Amino acid sequence: MRAGEIAEEYPVVGVDVPALEAVRLLSERRLPGLVVTEVDGRPKAVLPASQIVRYIVPDYVQRDPSLAGVLGEKAADKIAQRLVSATVGDLLPDRPQELPLLQADDTVLELAAVMARLKSPLCAVLDHGRIVGVVTAAHLLELVCGPLT
Repeated sequence: MRAGEIAEEYPVVGVDVPALEAVRLLSERRLPGLVVTEVDGRPKAVLPASQIVRYIVPDYVQRDPSLAGVLGEKAADKIAQRLVSATVGDLLPDRPQELPLLQADDTVLELAAVMARLKSPLCAVLDHGRIVGVVTAAHLLELVCGPLT
């Protein structure tokens, strides 16, 4: 089985998209992350939902989670406000990371190896430089293990 055969349609957002729009897309569809493209459509990054959570939680609270209990709900509302003026590009890590990309003719084992090595919840599949779909880790596990009932 090849990556292109199992890739599914999946939301792709540009770096210039408002962060709140991306968060709504993630939350409404319960996605593990988004594929982010440059303005010209070239793949730039995979943005895991956990990276967005990391963006909204101040560094000092990440270093000392006990502060979260002390700060209260008003602070939580202010934390979410960080997304109001941000773009998807602002949510990306400061240092570029290797992209979880595969070619449509790559095997499922190659797909699994890339996801495992990069610890990515999804992988974009390209055909001649164009994104043709995405494979999520959940979909890959279902294919490999079968439906668990």
